[in-house]
Amino acid sequence: MAPSKIEEASQTNLPPSDNSGVLTPNSAAHQQWTPHTVLSTLPDPYPTNPTSPIPFFHLLERLKTTKREGWRRFGIDHGESIADHMYRMSIMTLLCPPTLSSTLDLPRCTRMALVHDMAESLVGDITPVDGVTKTEKSRRETETMDYICGSLLGSLPGESNAHAREQIRSAWQEYEDSQTPESHFVHDVDKIELLLQMVEYERAHGRTTADDSRSAQGLDLGEFSRVAGKIALPEMQSWAQEILQERRRFWEGKGVVPSHMGDVSEGKRKAQDAYYEGSGKAVKVDGEGEGETGNGEVR
Repeated sequence: MAPSKIEEASQTNLPPSDNSGVLTPNSAAHQQWTPHTVLSTLPDPYPTNPTSPIPFFHLLERLKTTKREGWRRFGIDHGESIADHMYRMSIMTLLCPPTLSSTLDLPRCTRMALVHDMAESLVGDITPVDGVTKTEKSRRETETMDYICGSLLGSLPGESNAHAREQIRSAWQEYEDSQTPESHFVHDVDKIELLLQMVEYERAHGRTTADDSRSAQGLDLGEFSRVAGKIALPEMQSWAQEILQERRRFWEGKGVVPSHMGDVSEGKRKAQDAYYEGSGKAVKVDGEGEGETGNGEVR
């Protein structure tokens, strides 16, 4: 018996209001996107060059209410927000395996995890299947960080505020450039956090309820498991393998053979490869040798 896949499920996690300023990647694909494309739609615009951080704090609220888009394609109600994702990542960096922690600047890693998706407060969560190129995604996010660190934070008085502004911008850029050991670790943590959420959603939607036939069948999110093959550091690969083995045991307990990396369509595979190119330390793979085996192992 194979669990059901819901490829074209409706998006149930609507923005908190009709005027939340959220532009989906597809709706904005054919216009010249700028931060002001979104800012102009807000019912309460942020002031220009404020001398208080309060407008910036209000901007951060959008990270709390903007959902991670990948799950919405599967009809997951009350999905995680961007802030949810970054918070767990930040805590995960504090528990870095000892063999890695001795070689890394962990406070820098935690700071990177806290800010790495900050630009999504205006850009939104662009996924591999949204049809937005990596170059365009990078442009939008760079312009958003320029807006945040310039228009919103650039006029805050005092050296401490200037230092904080520089730390936010440099931590975000370090993650984007993906050249340092710290950024490689945080990129791996980003993928591990996705694997954790994948398994947790499968468990939550795999418990039978009287009024939910989909739960009775189970929700297979196996296409997300392919990121396991893009995890570079051995210590992080060990975490990934433990998570995927948990997943395998869960489905075995239901008498179900779930999908895994090899079941991803060629189109989605190419989209994922393009999305994750340059994301973290390079991983040498041999095509089908990448990702998760049917036994829940990373290879």
